[in-house]
Amino acid sequence: MRPAAVVAPLFGPWAHRSLFGRRWPGPGRPASPAATASIISAAVVAALAIPLDRAGIGWAVAAIAGVVALIVARAWPAKPGPTAPEPLVTWRPRTLGPIRFLWSAATVALLTVGTFRAAGWLFLLCLATALFTGILAVAGGRSARGMTLAVILAPFAGLRAQLWLTRSLTRQQQGGGRSRLAATVVVSLALLIVFGSLFASADAAFARIVTSVVPDIGAATVTRWIFVFAVATFALGGAAFLRAAPPDLPESSGTGRRVTRLEWAIPLSLLVLLFALFVGVQLTVLFGGARHVLAEGLTYAEYARSGFWQLLVVTGLTLPVLAGAARWAPRETRADRVLIRAVLGTLAVLTLVIEASALHRMDLYADTYGLTRLRVLVALCELWLGVVFLLVLGAGVRLRAAWLPRTVVAVGVLALLGLAAANPDRLIADHNVTRYEKTGKLDTSYLSQLSPDAVPALDRLDGSSRDCALGPIALDMNVDPDDWRGWNLGRWQARDLLAKKPVTMNRGCLGSQPTTR
Repeated sequence: MRPAAVVAPLFGPWAHRSLFGRRWPGPGRPASPAATASIISAAVVAALAIPLDRAGIGWAVAAIAGVVALIVARAWPAKPGPTAPEPLVTWRPRTLGPIRFLWSAATVALLTVGTFRAAGWLFLLCLATALFTGILAVAGGRSARGMTLAVILAPFAGLRAQLWLTRSLTRQQQGGGRSRLAATVVVSLALLIVFGSLFASADAAFARIVTSVVPDIGAATVTRWIFVFAVATFALGGAAFLRAAPPDLPESSGTGRRVTRLEWAIPLSLLVLLFALFVGVQLTVLFGGARHVLAEGLTYAEYARSGFWQLLVVTGLTLPVLAGAARWAPRETRADRVLIRAVLGTLAVLTLVIEASALHRMDLYADTYGLTRLRVLVALCELWLGVVFLLVLGAGVRLRAAWLPRTVVAVGVLALLGLAAANPDRLIADHNVTRYEKTGKLDTSYLSQLSPDAVPALDRLDGSSRDCALGPIALDMNVDPDDWRGWNLGRWQARDLLAKKPVTMNRGCLGSQPTTR
């Protein structure tokens, strides 16, 4: 009897049989020791630097540490052992284009806003946007569908990264690397503590620096360290996991089922006629200005409130209408392509006029009742949508829009960074103070809720108006001072100005009547 043949095992790495299948099998090997050490080190820096309760320089420090950790993890990937056989089947992860560097720079820039601006609402917007641009930097995504899928997969990447990093630590422990790493950490801490203590006892100036840098260690501080370290490890591990093996995201949404010419042209042509009728009425308003408002027997508040939000919704709904028509309308013949350009281009142009009408209403309203954060944000959104419609018109020239989704996101990021550069709280305060100088109307109760960024503008006020506007801001900064993690240029300038020109707390401010509606 012939002996049974011996079948040699086949070596991979093989794609994981998981929920994600072959589109995202993940890295074929555990994380390298350099990647693991860099991610843990960056998470430690984040835990020590990030101030959870305010914007500050610590966010920028953590962002830079995270970028360095991801660069190290990418530059020194895991390598097969010297005795490992050559794999019979390999899977090459998708490579990301140069745009990832722009998304990375945008992420760092958005997190750096907290170093210069004290407005918490502004930094929260930057933080949420930085999370999105950071995902695009490590996962990619060109189409709207691809970017949406990248955001959905990001939490799963953080979960899969924990096993990826754990396998790396296990491998180092088997080779003795983990003990050497622990010994290195212990020796480093011991040297810093011993020599730092000696230098602090030898010089009073150095002791003050050490006191300002080292926080008071208590239960709350330790809890915050553990929480931030866990979140940073989850986020950075997921980013490194995605960067090592990005998922195979769809690059286009597909064409879908085409409809006939009449099926899409008739509804949109009727919509164009409706838009044209409304725009004809609005042109009278745009050129009539205040005279039209008064002739209609309306107040500024009634005029602005009666239609602004409806026009904003109209603008937002027009975008999916244009996207659906561009996707499903036929374009095989020259007549089809001319019709698409004519109908969709006209609809986009009319929508731009409607946006101008909405901005005109908001401008009248702000001139009458003052500027607020909500009004600034809404105006910025309208301007962003206007640029988007201009991009849509540009894409309609050649009926190709593969570049459009990423450009729309990039324009939104630039708009937010531009808002941060404009210093919105100071802009609001300047506008309202100028209005007060002209009309004598001032809502000090609202202005006192602005961030310290507004202090230089509010300093233009005199007497009790200045005290009422600046008193709560000064009190808040005195009660809750910054450490090095929360250092912020806006608060630093505000403290310096208020130290030179202190305010007097006025009880009469409690009875001030708001004029900002």
